[in-house]
Amino acid sequence: MNIVSTSVALLLAAASAEGENRKSGNATEVNMTENAEIQNHPYVGMWVTGDGHVRQELLPNGRYDEARGNRKSAYQGRYEVKGNHIDYWDDTAFTADGEFVDDILYHGGMIFYREK
Repeated sequence: MNIVSTSVALLLAAASAEGENRKSGNATEVNMTENAEIQNHPYVGMWVTGDGHVRQELLPNGRYDEARGNRKSAYQGRYEVKGNHIDYWDDTAFTADGEFVDDILYHGGMIFYREK
């Protein structure tokens, strides 16, 4: 009887700890979203690949919204610009970066042009 009680107690403790880890992970995502700051750089706006398939909007609050083909908001997350370098943190924990050169964005093997 003692072994069964101990096993049940261990299972309950493990389940509780797992639930707390999930909660803290979600809190991090919420904080990343809530802590987005107004960006002070010249790159805010819509950036589009030459064929128009990928459209990435850099919002002034430090968030981005990327559409792919007919899929609106395919990727969303936050970003930071330092000089001509941009870092992305997708809401699903994917990270990426890019460079702005002569008003062209090079990111993920793609070339984006500012939408005018």
